[in-house]
Amino acid sequence: MIFIPASEIKKPYEVLGHFYTLQLSSGLAADCRSVLEIRHASSLQQYPDAVFIMMNPGSSQPLVHRTQVETPESISKMSQTLVPTKPDTTQYQVMRVMAHRGWTFVRVLNLSDLRESKSPLFVKKFTDLSQDRGGHLHSVFSPERSAELDGYLKKESDRPIVCAWGLSPDLSPLIAQCVGRIGNTERLIGLLKEEGTHRYRHPLPTLQADKEKWFRDFSILFFG
Repeated sequence: MIFIPASEIKKPYEVLGHFYTLQLSSGLAADCRSVLEIRHASSLQQYPDAVFIMMNPGSSQPLVHRTQVETPESISKMSQTLVPTKPDTTQYQVMRVMAHRGWTFVRVLNLSDLRESKSPLFVKKFTDLSQDRGGHLHSVFSPERSAELDGYLKKESDRPIVCAWGLSPDLSPLIAQCVGRIGNTERLIGLLKEEGTHRYRHPLPTLQADKEKWFRDFSILFFG
């Protein structure tokens, strides 16, 4: 099992994302990304081989500038335009799994669409937004965005949903909302910290040795 360096693993993949700004009536605004798709150059698939669910988009940014502003009234009907996106180190881990498994198309969702790379600031952002009317709509797992979520997950599919959002207790309300929407389907896989907690190890821990361990443990446990 080879841990391919980022400089090599990224070469055959295209990364596309949908970006928007959530504008609330209070004046608060948040830069967001609703979905990310990673495709191998050879992929012609309509549906993904797997869906990853992680914490949030971090510092993800589009390579093509496009302005799309959504309000609580419009977000359930927002149009989705995917644009080329700068990949980050977490996505390289997803690419490694894809290469090992032979997957050519993976979709990435997040507990929250909020684009913030620093975890403490991310927690503060979604906490502050939750105090505002419509502030919970930064999550695709909010009830108002159920049609969008159903389109991403394709309930009739038997392809895996990889839970990889991390272990932080600060995520508890977002995790509870996500689990409540997707249920305990047999499609769910991931590296649980302990049974019954819904705490799944994130693909990109701080230390390089731990990054390699996540990839090795995940690959062995689910794919042999």
